[in-house]
Amino acid sequence: MKKLLLSLALVSLTSGAFAADTLKVGASPVPHADILKVVQPALKEKGIDLKIIEFSDYVQPNLALSDKDLDANFFQHLPYLEAFSKDHRLNLVSAGPVHIEPMGVYSNKVKNLKELKKGAKIGIPNDPTNGGRALQVLNANGVLKMKDGVGVNGTPLDIVDNPLKVKIVEVEAATLPRALEDLDAAVINSNFALGANLNPSKDAIAIEPKDSPYANVIAVRKGDENKQEIKELMSALRSPEVKNFIEKKYDGAVVPAF
Repeated sequence: MKKLLLSLALVSLTSGAFAADTLKVGASPVPHADILKVVQPALKEKGIDLKIIEFSDYVQPNLALSDKDLDANFFQHLPYLEAFSKDHRLNLVSAGPVHIEPMGVYSNKVKNLKELKKGAKIGIPNDPTNGGRALQVLNANGVLKMKDGVGVNGTPLDIVDNPLKVKIVEVEAATLPRALEDLDAAVINSNFALGANLNPSKDAIAIEPKDSPYANVIAVRKGDENKQEIKELMSALRSPEVKNFIEKKYDGAVVPAF
């Protein structure tokens, strides 16, 4: 009986049959999960079963990754990852950039930022790096002036000139599209805009330059960036197939970073 079991095991090993390694990646639904779905077949051929777990916020994916409920996540740019990891004492790093999502300003009430009236309410994300990034978009478009040098770390307290006396309303990033009805305008991350059927290249009344340094990255626990499964994931995500998908699917709203 033992010889029979050993023979069956040897047949299984030499016939090419094997159990696929499961790689659990947390992601925002759009565009991150959509992009990951493109590489699922290629990873399957490499013996990697890519499981995509969708999240609708910017907090849980990093906590789940740190707790080892995920092997990686894909939803954030590097400044946010670094700030979140520092604030929460997490040992998370980037395995590499994939794409850029230019931030846009949206409004249901005005068609141009010049139409904003005094005291207009403008929504921005309430997390530190995206909030500072949104303020820089408003700074670049002349709505207000930020203190020199604050960059992505700027807050409403760093506004040094506000000719329209606009009121900055800090809102959870994922809910900004729904909050538009109560605001005069909002600066929204492209993934949440796309999820609300807003096309940044067509619907935004102002948009961040496409050379934005805020590329979205694959985040992993420190040391895991060298794992073979993560290397295979990064290779698949930087393939010509993915580049073509991003360029055709999102029409400039999402830009490859490779």
